[in-house]
This record gives sequence, structure tokens and C-alpha cells, in this order.
Amino acid sequence: MNPVARLALVISLLGALATWLFLGPLAALGLQIWAAFIMWGCFYHCGGGLSGLKAAVAGGVWGATMAAVALALIAKVGGGPLGAAICVGVTVAIFILGANISLLSVIPAAVYGYSAVAALALLKPGEDIFSVDIVSNPAVNIIVSMIIGCLFAFVSERIVEMLRTPSGAPMKI
Repeated sequence: MNPVARLALVISLLGALATWLFLGPLAALGLQIWAAFIMWGCFYHCGGGLSGLKAAVAGGVWGATMAAVALALIAKVGGGPLGAAICVGVTVAIFILGANISLLSVIPAAVYGYSAVAALALLKPGEDIFSVDIVSNPAVNIIVSMIIGCLFAFVSERIVEMLRTPSGAPMKI
């Protein structure tokens, strides 16, 4: 089986499993399957393997954290659209400057985390950025969803590598 076919088989099966978990047994947690899939792709974008896992998780969590800071500032400072724009501008600058730290150097991973938290907060008005409840705090919810997605990605890569033929070269994605 060629590398792309192996990847399609493994990711489709694990993607179905992840979807079932998020919508079935884990549904009460309100986790976001779309955020898991975003970070699944991010894992491969970061080069895969353990280093890709670290970069995707660290960058995603960093971006998600900065979005939580922006949401908290907007809630406390107010200022309407201008106040929100300033809070977003400042926190985006901070997460991009974080790229000076090697673990946070994949800026797109931080963008995915930031965007996912902002999206969930906008999609579900009234969420509480100060809550520790996974269902009502968009940052906690997205961070958990993203980490699960990265772990599924890591497992998918391992399975794809196990399915290659002995004479086949390692698959690079």
C-alpha cells in the first residue's frame, strides 16, 4: 500500500473513532472535534514525531492562553470594538514574540490555538473565561480538545509507520 493510501486508511479510521468519542462517551464535556482535527493537522505541519507533538501542543496551548488573556482583558477593560481590538493586538504581539523561545517557534500552531479559543467564545456567547469548568471555559475546552487531537495525530503517524512494507521507505508527510 502506498504511503498516501496508508495515511488515508489510518486517519479515516482514527478520525471516525475520535468523532465517536467526542460526540458519544465524551459528549458531556462539550469537547470540540474541529479543534482536535485542527491540531491533528498542526502535528503533521510541525514535522510529526515527538518534536512535532511538542511543537504543536506547546504552540497551541500558548496561543490558546493568549486568547484567554485577551478575552479576560476585554471582559474587564471593555471599550467596545476599539478596546477589543487593542486587547487582541497586544496579545497577538505577545504570542508572536513568544516565537523567540524555540518551543514556541511555530507561530501557526499558536495562531490555531488562539483562533480556536476565540471561535468557541464567539460561537457560544456567555461562556466564562474565568471558570475552571471544561464545558463553560472556552480556553480549557479548546486546550483539552487540541491535546487529544495531537495525541491522535501522534498515534496515527506511528500506525502508518507500522503498516509500511519492510522494503518501503519511511513516510514523510
